[in-house]
Amino acid sequence: MIERVAEHLNRALHDVLAADPSVYVLGEDITDPYGGAFKITKGLSSRFGDRVRSTPISEGAIVGAGAGLALAGDKAIVEIMFADFAGLAFDQLLNFAGKTTAMYGRPVPMPLVVRCPSGGHRGYGPTHSQSPQKHFIGIPGLSVLELTPFHDARLLLEHCFCTRRPSLLFEDKVLYTRRMFRDGVVDELFGFEAVGESPGVARVRLDGVTDYDCTLIVPGGMAHRAIEAMRELLLEHEVLCELLVPAQLYPFDLGGVAPRGRHVCVAEDGSAGGTWGAEVAARLYPALWDRLSRPITLVSAADSVIPAAPHLEREVLVHAETIRLAVLEALA
Repeated sequence: MIERVAEHLNRALHDVLAADPSVYVLGEDITDPYGGAFKITKGLSSRFGDRVRSTPISEGAIVGAGAGLALAGDKAIVEIMFADFAGLAFDQLLNFAGKTTAMYGRPVPMPLVVRCPSGGHRGYGPTHSQSPQKHFIGIPGLSVLELTPFHDARLLLEHCFCTRRPSLLFEDKVLYTRRMFRDGVVDELFGFEAVGESPGVARVRLDGVTDYDCTLIVPGGMAHRAIEAMRELLLEHEVLCELLVPAQLYPFDLGGVAPRGRHVCVAEDGSAGGTWGAEVAARLYPALWDRLSRPITLVSAADSVIPAAPHLEREVLVHAETIRLAVLEALA
């Protein structure tokens, strides 16, 4: 049975709420019959009643209420309908949720997960298509994760709660319609394995190959585009690539997993400048300096507002072709 990422995430939310009566879900229009803008919360309110609440349109209030529930001893999963509007809750994340764990003279748990549907490629225009992950990288006390087609969403949510610190979970909207990868199989060419410490890293590779021309590192929403680029590089240019997809973006840690390529390329959907990719490069350089063939390549979206027109949007955002050309240029 093929399970789409949206279906998988919905099932994970059902399982988490069923297993733990202290978990609450808050967000705009998340109750039935609507079930959220992307139907991720479909069926939750019908099954779990008052533990699933539709809220007024105020991101600051939603995140503040979720943080308050977490501070009072419950657990909260908050949905921001579009990640673009997480900025409206920035003070709650930066100065309340992120700091609360250390402001009372003793460690205080903050089991809060803020879900953020992000990314473009759907023609939603400038304020509903962004990938603002970089704005939350480096905030003390705040974890940043991204949904992937390899990682079990229930385990990710439970991992966030177990860390006892507030977490942002970004979910690329295009990823919702993609299938989950199962049983170590990506397609007829590539397989994958879970490596590293929890929440772990997915390594996509060719069976039996340990030496690669390039290691690609991308967040979950870029996984399918990176795999498409890997396929084209292999079949058209005989360039061997492996792919690493970490579920946790910050604090960044590959869990002891070392890239095996002689070059490293990090791709992400946001614009350049103070990015997750730059953080990855800074962390990897000391360990890889003696064997890299050239500096790490960073691939980002163009420095532009994201247009709504599909042909203009395509010029701004990162595609498989963007990654393929960046790798070829680096290895030339």
